Amino acid sequence: MARTKEIAVPEAESSWERVKAREVSKLLLLAPPWVLLVLTFGLGCALHVILRSDEPGVIAWTAALQTACVIALAAWTWTQSHARSAVGRWHSTLGVAAAGAWVILATIHGPATVVTGRIIVVGGITLALSFNIRSIVRRKLEPSQLADPLSLLFGKGAERAGLHVEARTVRATEHKVEGEVQLDEGRQVADDLAKKVPYIESGIGLPPGSIQTSVDPDDASKAKVTVSDPRVMKRPIPWPGPSRPGGSVADPIRIGLWQDLDPVEYGIVGHHLQIMGMTGSGKSIGGAWNMLGELITRRDVAVFAADITKGRQTLGPLAAALHRFETTKEGARAMLRELAERVQQRTDYLASKGLQKWVEGCGLTYWVIWLEECPDILDALSDREMEAFLSMLKAVRSAGGTVVLSLQRSDYTQMPTIARGQLAQMCFGVANGHDASFGLSERQQDACTPERWMNAQPGMAYLDAPTIPETRVTMPLRTYAWGLDDEGAFSDERASSAMREHAAQWPASAKSVDEWTAEVARLDDGAGDGTAPPGGSGGDGQGDGDEDDDDVRNVAAEYLTTDDPDPTIQASLDDEIPDIDEGEPPLTFAPPERAMTPEQRGAALVAHLQALYDEGRREFSTADLRPLWETLDMTRQWAQKALRKLVEAGVLRRDDERFVYLMPSRPDV
Repeated sequence: MARTKEIAVPEAESSWERVKAREVSKLLLLAPPWVLLVLTFGLGCALHVILRSDEPGVIAWTAALQTACVIALAAWTWTQSHARSAVGRWHSTLGVAAAGAWVILATIHGPATVVTGRIIVVGGITLALSFNIRSIVRRKLEPSQLADPLSLLFGKGAERAGLHVEARTVRATEHKVEGEVQLDEGRQVADDLAKKVPYIESGIGLPPGSIQTSVDPDDASKAKVTVSDPRVMKRPIPWPGPSRPGGSVADPIRIGLWQDLDPVEYGIVGHHLQIMGMTGSGKSIGGAWNMLGELITRRDVAVFAADITKGRQTLGPLAAALHRFETTKEGARAMLRELAERVQQRTDYLASKGLQKWVEGCGLTYWVIWLEECPDILDALSDREMEAFLSMLKAVRSAGGTVVLSLQRSDYTQMPTIARGQLAQMCFGVANGHDASFGLSERQQDACTPERWMNAQPGMAYLDAPTIPETRVTMPLRTYAWGLDDEGAFSDERASSAMREHAAQWPASAKSVDEWTAEVARLDDGAGDGTAPPGGSGGDGQGDGDEDDDDVRNVAAEYLTTDDPDPTIQASLDDEIPDIDEGEPPLTFAPPERAMTPEQRGAALVAHLQALYDEGRREFSTADLRPLWETLDMTRQWAQKALRKLVEAGVLRRDDERFVYLMPSRPDV
């Protein structure tokens, strides 16, 4: 049982004594201006007595010195004033200046002459009363604290952080306070406030991350603020079930709670999304499961997913509700190729309906193409397939599709630059601030700190997407947790069981889809969760695929999709095929294709780098390795993987700014 601290109250203290003490404390608050009035009069008297016998010249330069001191004191009062308004600052400054001017007059003419005496009586009393009025008004406003909590918070914290701003509450609920801050016009913008937020939190004594700021779209001299308690997000939040079962994918999906405990309503239609986070941060179980767990309950969406890294471990429990799920390189490549081939057919269909983009009820099933651990999938694509994928990324949005790319670190070696520029951002915990820069949008960079979480708070994330309000872009969220145990902790076994049961209630086979979706779909009953089925994943690929054979081609499909070079030449099956003159045989023949082991490839790569170093090269790009994959049994993707391993081993360094590799010494591994 928690101990409570008891406060002893003296028995002899009566209610009347407490009332007297309270009233005395009120009077003491009004006393300072009157004390200063008496001290000012006394100072004038003293200086007049001391200096009245001096020569006129001495009195003149003494008065000049006094004037300089008064000006300096007034300026110092202006800079140190903590008044919340310009009127209050001027009041304090002019009060000091008036008192100083009177002391100068009293020094020269005496404190009790007709002029100086009446000034100190009438003017001094008026000035003291004006300060009393200010104190009373402020005392009436401040202790209530409920009249405008945001004004009180910023009145203390912002000034301690070196900002003189005014804040007012717009809306206050049990879990948050929303308001606006008036900045110093012409001198401050919302970004200035955002940079000071950690210091304001420190000045008020709030937990880090309590204050989120955003730009006021209607007034550049104002900023919008939200104050909430980040500590409410430290425990997992149980999944409450689908938000709109049987509805349309055009309606928002509910994937978690914002820090102010409002639900995260995210519309996924019409844009692509990048999900990034370090291992254990919750990007798969938190991001993938919550989004897909909602999407599979919508009537007009089909999910095409691939994970060639973890196989069925992450998305396996969802398999029954997916229209296609690939776990091999061949299967993933075939799925992306088949989807890309049907994009133009879908756009032509929409054009025939007079539509520029997909809309609910247009007759097309919306596509969500989910690539888990996407760098491995993208590395498996040939150059031609990568070009087709990037082309699809541009066109599939208007054809009714969203591509979701999930990965741990979205630098240029993992994510094509042209793709990153088209993606909304969802960033879970990361290892450091440098990694965070790859997962956050430009407007999140200064205000968001996912490196604080790392993987200690799985499910915490930031989300910047076209459908997210401006005020939410820098606010943390926490995705729902599936399968909590009786003590509220996450359980892998319960989570997988809960997701399998949920997916079984919304099987892909129960949905009516358009013809192009049906052509690409490969329905899975979800059997065998946790292990990849032998011989592939139900797609077009066969076998598990050698990890290093990244350049395997589907030759038949390539010939079938190649334009006929001369469509005027026609032939039937019964026509005789004449012999073709093959010409004279060449004097030399190309060497037979030679299969290389990974060790042999590595040795060839290092030898090539050594040759570059011996030529005087100290940096190189991937293009400098082209001779390797043009002449040897090596692919560009394999070479890029090998370069990353050499960087990790310290043999090479990478310059992310110029997209080159550096050789500090002659490679020798």
